[in-house]
Amino acid sequence: MKSAPAASAAALIWAMLTIEAPAQNLVAMIEDVQGTPPGVEFMDYVEAGKVIQLGAKDRIVLGYLKSCWRETITGGKVTVGAEWSNVEGGRVNRMQIACDAGKMQLTFELASKSGAKVFRDVNSAAPQQSRLAPLPKPQFTIYGLSPVVEIKQGSTVVIERVDKAGELHQVPSAGEKLTRGAFYDFADNKKALVPSGVYMATVGNAQFLFKVDPDAKPGKTPLAGRLLRPQPPR
Repeated sequence: MKSAPAASAAALIWAMLTIEAPAQNLVAMIEDVQGTPPGVEFMDYVEAGKVIQLGAKDRIVLGYLKSCWRETITGGKVTVGAEWSNVEGGRVNRMQIACDAGKMQLTFELASKSGAKVFRDVNSAAPQQSRLAPLPKPQFTIYGLSPVVEIKQGSTVVIERVDKAGELHQVPSAGEKLTRGAFYDFADNKKALVPSGVYMATVGNAQFLFKVDPDAKPGKTPLAGRLLRPQPPR
């Protein structure tokens, strides 16, 4: 009688692991492409194990989302790893940047599974009273003032400053276009958040609290440091 629940629990865990494995295996994003390397485009996610063949003058910039390595690679055979790339016959310039993308994605995945708002009291029926209460600790930090927000087709993301009233962004706004139909870049639209600001991102019925690093800069800073990805990758 006791074996059935155990078997059911084991089956559920296996199903969850099977479903999530592909998303967890996407470890980096193509931040820039020069030339015509086959099989990769600007803003593509790439999985560990992917092989990219670059011509002698081809160049790509890879931003690793968890290890925070940013690689500029020219020519050669590139094998994407879990934390950095193996490059044969080409040149790689590797630097580590400030990023919290791994923690951010975990936050979004957990909240999506729960189907509930993470912070129910921040945007309560009495906003003035709620803003006087201490804010919960932000779940992750972004390191650029001009985030790139991944947006599911047909939906919007609302970003509101909660440590100080008066700043709200709904993206995309009417008439604004998305890069590759899925990414809204604050830099392209000449918008920016505020250093040290604490913001709430609302996506559907889930909410997420994040902070902007006090030393963050505006514009097209390294992508892994300013990416907001409130959903599984495409």
